Amino acid sequence: MLIQNKPPNPLKDWQVQRENIRYLGQDLQRPECILTEPNGTVWSADARGGVMQLNPDGSQKLVAPFFEQISDSANSYENRYIQAQGSLPNGVCFDQNGDFIIANWGTNHLERMTREGKMNTLLTEIDGIPLGKTNFPLRDSKGRIWFTVTTRTEPWSDQINTRATDGYIALMDDREVRIVADSFCGTNEIRFDDNEEWLYVVESTGWCISRLRVHPDGSLSDREVYGPSRLSGFPDGFAFDTYGNLWITLIFTDQLIALTPDGEELMLLDDSTPSTRQRLIEAYEQRKVTPEILGATQGSICPWMASLSFGGKDLKTVYLGSLRGTRIPYFESPVAGQKMIHWKS
Repeated sequence: MLIQNKPPNPLKDWQVQRENIRYLGQDLQRPECILTEPNGTVWSADARGGVMQLNPDGSQKLVAPFFEQISDSANSYENRYIQAQGSLPNGVCFDQNGDFIIANWGTNHLERMTREGKMNTLLTEIDGIPLGKTNFPLRDSKGRIWFTVTTRTEPWSDQINTRATDGYIALMDDREVRIVADSFCGTNEIRFDDNEEWLYVVESTGWCISRLRVHPDGSLSDREVYGPSRLSGFPDGFAFDTYGNLWITLIFTDQLIALTPDGEELMLLDDSTPSTRQRLIEAYEQRKVTPEILGATQGSICPWMASLSFGGKDLKTVYLGSLRGTRIPYFESPVAGQKMIHWKS
């Protein structure tokens, strides 16, 4: 029998070259999550309460139910990033109609917004208990909405030190909303494999990626750590490519890494400042992270790098989302990204 060897990993010995990075959009506010469409349109979450539409011709349009000019005091680092005041769309996905499901980090709600900016609140609590810091929604092939809650700790930054395992994953279908897995350390983004057999989970303050087996009824089992038991920083957003590499953003230190199918961690882009990165890591180890230490730790390309999305006609364009950036860096990858559900339908 002829055994076909898998071709070499296209990410081995490859890194993002700074001179090849371009930028999309201007004057964006907290473009944490990026969605791409086959027609070339790019959408980003926006701290003015909605999303920004970035068109292939270079134009952009804010889509939001209302817009109020944010004062300098309300938009301060403490109010915006630590206390999370106001409407702060975080993770975003498309529903079956092409409208937006929004996990709002500021209101702690799950919301739906049409492409015309009409907003309604879907969920504020489960079993009478407030949701907590809603982070990221994801639609599956059955039309169900999965979403994560990072923590119920307020302010959220305290959880970095307590490592409270109060994060969870919930599932909303046409019958009910229920928690399907809990006890995560800083639940963040979630992704399926191509066949929706496994659900992958970022545990940001646990510095690891977990995964759980998905059953037809939406229940989850066989939880395990995927890859190294500990990454080199705070994972936030992630996405698979077609080779099987898992691309991961490390927030605060602003690094982009990839986990190969063999579990090797590759550094693809390092925009960290060694001194502030080391200070943060030492504070994390001692459970003494402060808002001041967090605020001083960021790069220049994509400050507080929070997510990545593949787009472009061949799904080889990588867009980076951030919490403190005002535009979206993007570059070309040597390998295409996994098709999201809205690319398949």
